Amino acid sequence: MRFDLCYGDSNSSVVFCAKYPAHKTLTRLAKRFVTRLIINADDFGLTSGVNQSILDLYNAGALSSATLMTAADHTSAAAAGTTRHLDLSVGCHVVLVDGKPVLPSRDLSELTLPSGIFRPTLGAFVVDLTRGGIPELEIEIEAIAQIRRLQALGIRVTHLDTHKHTHIYPGVLRPLIRAALARGVRAIRNPFEPDWALKATHQAPMLRRVQVRLLRTLRRTFLRLVEQAGLTTTDGSIGLLATGTLDTSTIRSLLSAMPAGTWELICHPGYFDTELGRVRTRLKASRMVEHAALQEVVPHFLRDHPEVSLINYRQLLEQNS
Repeated sequence: MRFDLCYGDSNSSVVFCAKYPAHKTLTRLAKRFVTRLIINADDFGLTSGVNQSILDLYNAGALSSATLMTAADHTSAAAAGTTRHLDLSVGCHVVLVDGKPVLPSRDLSELTLPSGIFRPTLGAFVVDLTRGGIPELEIEIEAIAQIRRLQALGIRVTHLDTHKHTHIYPGVLRPLIRAALARGVRAIRNPFEPDWALKATHQAPMLRRVQVRLLRTLRRTFLRLVEQAGLTTTDGSIGLLATGTLDTSTIRSLLSAMPAGTWELICHPGYFDTELGRVRTRLKASRMVEHAALQEVVPHFLRDHPEVSLINYRQLLEQNS
């Protein structure tokens, strides 16, 4: 027996319909009424303090996944650290802006500057991307190279996301999907924040709130392309609006407002030290605030709310197969 299964959500007019065997239909319907939470730390490999913070939070039961930067100064150390934390799901944090490439710059004549590095700001990247100045092929081969390098370090890459969420834009998403399929990666971050999470984030600057809402016009294209590629993703990400202001009260507000579904809490924890002080990033002191907030709130919340399952991307793939 086969059923027509159609579903959508309050954030979009998109409704997906497909025919599934009866047992798969019932399984998918059941998942719409449970709450699964992935807590993913970005920027793994950035500094030794960021690495240690992520591993400490994982040991404390305050996060479940991390995405590793391929060409950062402490990538190898981060990869080595995961051998002692085999249940930590590790993805590739694909960097296309504000960093250095894995491939020689001669192979990336438009993706990189004459100096051999990526554009330093997201704004410059987006302007050139929308003008057609960054070929999808260059993004694809660089993403493949970054994933391959992590796999060569012994990482089982479970999922992809991007530095500064560049895969919000279709001109990055399309080649990133091709790179994922080429390297056997079956999951990707949904970088769009749902209405309920935006309402639960009270301290974000108004300009950032407007930017996040405007970018959600690209959500429909994201869902379509991911669905067509057969990749797994979540129902949305939370904490994106709160980047740089993710403190104890904000995490409590987000988790308390969280409805049924599968959500990813994006975080950027770290221990602040002289090394982080030298890194080009606006997220410095805020990383310590996030570390303390996650450690304080998450374990208690999960203990008090047994209906919420903390999972990682590896488990998401297994449960959705």
